Amino acid sequence: MRKLPSTFQDWFASKGWSIHPHQQTMLDRADDPSLLLIAPTGGGKTLSGFLPTLIDLHSAPHEGMHTLYISPLKALAADIKRNLTTPVEEMGLDIRIEERTGDTTATLRKRQRADPPHIFLTTPESLALLVSYEDAPRMFAGLKRVVIDEIHALAESKRGDQMMLALARLNAICPDLKRVGLSATVEDPAAIAHIMARHPDPCDILLADPGPAPDIRMLRTEEAPPWSGGGAAYAIPAVLEQVKQHNTTLIFHNTRAQAEIFFHNLWLANEDSLPIGIHHGSLDRTQRARVEGAMVRGELRAIVCTGSLDLGIDWGDVDLVIQIGAPKNVKRLVQRIGRANHRYNAPSKALLVPANRFEVVECVAALEAVLDGELDGDPRGAGPRDVLCQHILITACAGPFEADALYGEVTSAGAYSTLSRAQFDECLDFCATGGYALRRYDKWQRLIQRPDGLWQLRDPRATRNIRMNIGTIQDTDTLKVRMKRNRGGKPLGEIEEGFAATLTPGDTFLIGGQIVKYEGLREMTVEVSRDKGKKPKVATFMGTKFATSTQLSARVQRMFNQDSWPELPPHTADWLSLQRTRSQLPQPGRLLIESFPHDGRAQTVFYGFAGRNGQQTLGLLLTKRMEELGLSPLGFVATDYATLIWSLDPVTDAAPLLDAHALQNGMETWLAGNAVMKRTFRASATIAGLIERNSPQARKSGRQATFSSDILYDTLAKYDPDHLMLDITREEALRGLVDFGRIEEMLDRTRGRIDHLTLPLVTPLAAPLFLEMGRVPVKGDAEERLLAEESRRLMEHSGLAQITPPPADKPRWRVGF
Repeated sequence: MRKLPSTFQDWFASKGWSIHPHQQTMLDRADDPSLLLIAPTGGGKTLSGFLPTLIDLHSAPHEGMHTLYISPLKALAADIKRNLTTPVEEMGLDIRIEERTGDTTATLRKRQRADPPHIFLTTPESLALLVSYEDAPRMFAGLKRVVIDEIHALAESKRGDQMMLALARLNAICPDLKRVGLSATVEDPAAIAHIMARHPDPCDILLADPGPAPDIRMLRTEEAPPWSGGGAAYAIPAVLEQVKQHNTTLIFHNTRAQAEIFFHNLWLANEDSLPIGIHHGSLDRTQRARVEGAMVRGELRAIVCTGSLDLGIDWGDVDLVIQIGAPKNVKRLVQRIGRANHRYNAPSKALLVPANRFEVVECVAALEAVLDGELDGDPRGAGPRDVLCQHILITACAGPFEADALYGEVTSAGAYSTLSRAQFDECLDFCATGGYALRRYDKWQRLIQRPDGLWQLRDPRATRNIRMNIGTIQDTDTLKVRMKRNRGGKPLGEIEEGFAATLTPGDTFLIGGQIVKYEGLREMTVEVSRDKGKKPKVATFMGTKFATSTQLSARVQRMFNQDSWPELPPHTADWLSLQRTRSQLPQPGRLLIESFPHDGRAQTVFYGFAGRNGQQTLGLLLTKRMEELGLSPLGFVATDYATLIWSLDPVTDAAPLLDAHALQNGMETWLAGNAVMKRTFRASATIAGLIERNSPQARKSGRQATFSSDILYDTLAKYDPDHLMLDITREEALRGLVDFGRIEEMLDRTRGRIDHLTLPLVTPLAAPLFLEMGRVPVKGDAEERLLAEESRRLMEHSGLAQITPPPADKPRWRVGF
């Protein structure tokens, strides 16, 4: 066992602390090539990662960078710097700690490259930029350790893939570099370790004591939740009462728009004027920093927030977490719960607030999963090739490279360990020429192979453009929102360009918890003024709309199979009993379909439990099949668990609609010319370097980028349908916006076992679908029939002859999406 030096022992004693078992193990195994620590939130993960570094630097002098720390958030890097500086100063250690993020000044960045600190804190994007410089070998010379914080968050995105490729580059510079990953509790530690490892060597896993079980339950309210909706306005009085009873409460929401609405309603009901803040990614950075500072100082009683506060920043005296709306994912819920009582061996306290009756069932299922220790999550596939293309260009910026050596580096990264040489060469050729259809254009002739076999940039001046476009985060096209200049011009945040386009002077919307009135657009900035007199529109903030996980959906279906539901509130248990009386409940391994008339239309509900994106795609494919079968669909709406389709003719036999082969073919046909493909192509092409969003002159507007990417997509689809970027786009679309994999999982799970019930009335489980937003119209044969029937009635009423129906050969199927 490696003992703490006396300086460290004295410091621990002065704090009344003792080293945790997993911290001691991390110290004992500091020389392992790679090690992954899985510890609950508040378990001292950060100190576990840095303790060996602090002791090394205390024991012997070190020139240059000793430890590189990578975090998913700039704010987290700043928080770590603050928390590390305290023990360093209190122990009198001669250690320099600095951070480098997008907010770091150009002067400091330049100095850091020439004289790096002992401990260097950064983000994946900044690391990718640093390894693109010619002097990267000198900057990172002597690097001994890399600490990756919150790696569970990075492992689920392309940012993690980008980071691990950059680390593969660092390992080529520093062969003895040690890797340490710090993760919250996850469902599959081996999957994180696979990403962490430097292949073919494995990465060992250290599991810390999970600590006491969380104190988690549903919030009891006097008013029952509604059948539909996502605002949870009914629970405002009960939430306020909980805020009064605790020091600091984090109130989590799944979307930014929901957070804005809830904060507005909470503030209107806040008769005691409790200090309450709001925090999400669309707010102005200054406003977010002000809220964060107030949280650290303990000045706020509650913070309404989104995933912007998911990660491990220590926000002071948070003693309660409230999750508004179903958590959708058990793993995310556990990590959010850990924000409360952020201390080792202190139970976290959390309350769930379902927004509607169905979410009551989902919340109870999530509670049971937490208590059973069963987390969820979908395995990630192989490393995305658009990120690999960007990495090849980054490598070329640093100087000439050998293809064989780079292929070896890339395949040492876990996500790319199965990448074939043919796939690598295809990406290399794309970076060099743009691919078959684009070879004749100088713009995409970026790499050349020298006589000695090394690859290099064709034009060294291209490095600036490549570096300006490094990154995998695809931000939506947003416009800044400011107060009108004659009222101070204060920045408030951002709204999406599409939402701004719908505004006319005088319209009101919510941002930062306040109602503002749209005054006009000035120099691509939305100018507003305060307005308290109107009911606001809601800004359509970009943000993840989480889909309920496969595992949580399965738990919900198993609950439906119970004889009774003593664990559910009476209002929800009665709702399910009524569904069982009027129809039946969805059963595990079977697909429930209900058909009934309503509002003069035939209605059909498919309870697929395939997640929101999957059910949306199912609606698109089923309405196309219904059109082909002459059932005249008019439109559909989807939720996480069901798709409702209304049509002129009833569905009497559902089996032909769900033919797997026909759905697959429909998917291929629909994808070929759909806006989803162009949207996905634009994102992947930007990451891969085919489209430059930023240039030395100016950043392209959303419309400019869309126009150029649409032209490229159409050109490649016509002249080079097997182009690498189209292949990547199809892969990304199927597992992203379209989520066809969940539909395939649904078909495989049910295997043709269909319960199709024809009923006289709307059922309790279907009723909320009629209140759901986001209805998608289908224009085709049904619309023509309606027009013909309406015209016939008008003619008959006026005594005129019937009109001739439209010709049968005109295009009949189109979906507004």
